[in-house]
Amino acid sequence: MAKKIIFMGTPFFAVPILKSLYQNGYPISVVYTQPPQKSRRGQKINKSPVQGISETLNLDFRAPQSLRNNLEEYQFIKNLDADLAIVVAYGQIIPKEFLDLTKKGFINIHGSLLPKWRGAAPIQRSIMNLDSETGISIMKINEKLDSGPTCNNYRIKLDCNKNAQEISEKLSLLAAEKILNNIDDILDDKAKFIDQEHSKATYAKKIEKTEGKINWNEEASIILGKVNGLFPSPGAFFIFKGQRYKILKAEIGNGQGKAGEVLNNELEIACINNKSIKIQEIQRQGKNPQKTSEFMLGSQIKKGTLISDA
Repeated sequence: MAKKIIFMGTPFFAVPILKSLYQNGYPISVVYTQPPQKSRRGQKINKSPVQGISETLNLDFRAPQSLRNNLEEYQFIKNLDADLAIVVAYGQIIPKEFLDLTKKGFINIHGSLLPKWRGAAPIQRSIMNLDSETGISIMKINEKLDSGPTCNNYRIKLDCNKNAQEISEKLSLLAAEKILNNIDDILDDKAKFIDQEHSKATYAKKIEKTEGKINWNEEASIILGKVNGLFPSPGAFFIFKGQRYKILKAEIGNGQGKAGEVLNNELEIACINNKSIKIQEIQRQGKNPQKTSEFMLGSQIKKGTLISDA
């Protein structure tokens, strides 16, 4: 009898993994994803990326507002009598009573090297923390957040010039490849799940918009980690004369000056410890992104401006 697999995911991170399972012949009985969201002004309904690819592949999908106290979805999954559920950035906690509804449990592909960075924003937190490496972990879901036993993890080096979007894409493709090495072992009870070292756990709490504000009295490496870790959303920013400026791309320089001082007309800004941030792409509030050379042509921000005092 053919195996039955449930897939649960929502953002672009989950799309290559679902496609990989489908293209390699794994039978996806149903896909769960978050319901469509209204845009800010309510003019448009935005489907999740996973809903989009499910429609393209003609896969059945369901998008309940919540699984908590949801008898209809509980009964649906129970009646499905599936072998395995694979969860990738679904965006909802799986209630305890659901976890026994598949023969081999619920497996999570998590974007960190567990037990480090359990929680909602592991990739962003890893970059902002200036970690030297990150990766993916294949974990069996239990009641507590990201604390279940793992059967494998896969590492990549972190490049200080790569942003969260680029690292997320790299990890997603890695997961799409590596899940194929694990799924048969899990279905055949050959995978060895080992408990995490819970004493070493760290937590990647949800990103708040206010975290993006730059403090020029910090080291350039920390500021760059914030720029890269918070790209594309919510972004790292500074305020100048009441306007918000989001830094989209930057690198560390060796310019020296007072923290927050604009050192030249290429928009290089001094930090502490004789380092600087050389801004390469920037976006003024309400405007389109611009290369620095274009931005500086009509900007009030010039050499000698002290941003921290504006």
